[in-house]
Amino acid sequence: MSTDDGRRTRPVRRLLVPGRGIPSQTHWMHDWARRSGYIWAPEPPGPPYDLAERVEALRVTIDADDTPAILVAHSAGCLTVAGWAARHEGPVLAALLATPPFIPPEWMDVPRQALPFRSILAASRTDPHCTPAQARAYAADWGAEFFDAGDVGHLDGATGFGPWPDGEALVERLGGH
Repeated sequence: MSTDDGRRTRPVRRLLVPGRGIPSQTHWMHDWARRSGYIWAPEPPGPPYDLAERVEALRVTIDADDTPAILVAHSAGCLTVAGWAARHEGPVLAALLATPPFIPPEWMDVPRQALPFRSILAASRTDPHCTPAQARAYAADWGAEFFDAGDVGHLDGATGFGPWPDGEALVERLGGH
């Protein structure tokens, strides 16, 4: 593979790590899943959300192929990525973490150590599940670049997303040609 300017590129898997529910058919993740190069992790996505089970499903998907991966997580899927990174290693190049929910420590022990790969956390100014300050704290703890996505609610079908071109550009920045 090579780019338009002749540089060699390597293949990359883009793994979609959903949140706690099944994304609606109008959700940007479903739009991306219909494209070549995007794979659900787990396949198929769906409830119920159990962090340990989702981390294991992500481990199985990552370990199934040694092709480098970019993880694209939404909502509780961001917690799955942090949980996987705290316990496992694998060919992960980077992660896009979109609108993680804030979970109080008394409800769940969310892994907060730095991720061992480049990451961007995209947060909304109007997310009902996480304030901008809470999102910035996650980004700082995980060592993620912070991206202000604007007033986009929880960045899901219920708040009007469909396509998410800014997210596609963020995946490109992470190396997901």
